[in-house]
Amino acid sequence: MTVPLNELLATMRVVSLPLSTRFRGVTTREAALFEGPQGWTEFSPFLEYPDDEASAWLSAAIDFGWSPAPSQFRSEIRVNATLPAVGADEVEAVLARFPGCRTVKVKVAEAGQQLADDVARVARVRELLGADCRIRVDANGGWNVDEAEHAIHALAPFDLEYVEQPCAIVEDLAEIRRRVKYMGIPIAADESVRRADDPLEVSRLKAADILVIKAQPLGGIARALRIVRDAALPVVISSALDTSVGLSMGAYLAAAIPALDYDCGLGTAALLAADITDEPLLPVNGVIPVRRVTPSPALLDRHAASPDRVAWWAERVTRAHSLMVG
Repeated sequence: MTVPLNELLATMRVVSLPLSTRFRGVTTREAALFEGPQGWTEFSPFLEYPDDEASAWLSAAIDFGWSPAPSQFRSEIRVNATLPAVGADEVEAVLARFPGCRTVKVKVAEAGQQLADDVARVARVRELLGADCRIRVDANGGWNVDEAEHAIHALAPFDLEYVEQPCAIVEDLAEIRRRVKYMGIPIAADESVRRADDPLEVSRLKAADILVIKAQPLGGIARALRIVRDAALPVVISSALDTSVGLSMGAYLAAAIPALDYDCGLGTAALLAADITDEPLLPVNGVIPVRRVTPSPALLDRHAASPDRVAWWAERVTRAHSLMVG
């Protein structure tokens, strides 16, 4: 569906939230929030994303704010801890922000770091949380096939649940999956789904065992559910470092999936040093609830972006909206 541009801009609030730990090379997270008939919703494509890609995120915001949520199979979602590419000496402090999480997603292949840094980070997680902890690593497409094979061998002793997006290209994902299949370590695809012209190509080429599904980049809950259905692979529902409003969108998506075998990447409010609600969707005993989030007016004011950034986001919404209706 589409919503008139003036209706979107009339309720738009733009916030700039500090992060507790540097993540994806940034220390603040900007987001635009709108209030629709169904409640508050979020539009927060990363700043470097082009307008055609951002238009899918705007479709998702409209879908969540203006359309009823689908039927739910659960009222809470078990979530993983997300560990940025910090030094091994910082791991314990970051994990303390995710109480009760039994799964940790560890960022690896960070620019400027070495494989030894990744190994030390993963080893520290295993040391702190013991044998029962589930560890998955996410390379964000940072390795070529040979680098990925070498890295997976180096990290395999720590009993990996899966390796997420080891390579950027779908054909390379298929090749690394073939190379490490004998090791019993599944391959998950994220960017190859959410940033692809055809999100089902991964499934058709048998390039991954698991799909990482994010509501905003895929155009909203309804479209994401169709992709999950058509791909016929296990899925992990994740976020894009959203505010609690955006995380609630992901939670409703996760709640609408009949079989959800993996902990979801929807606990990332714990990486924010501030949020827009007095009741953020923070992990408690390893889960977050499925509920709508209403921002606090005081927090919206406190974390309001500067006027020039508000103007920047208004222009971005306008361009993305034109691509939706053009």
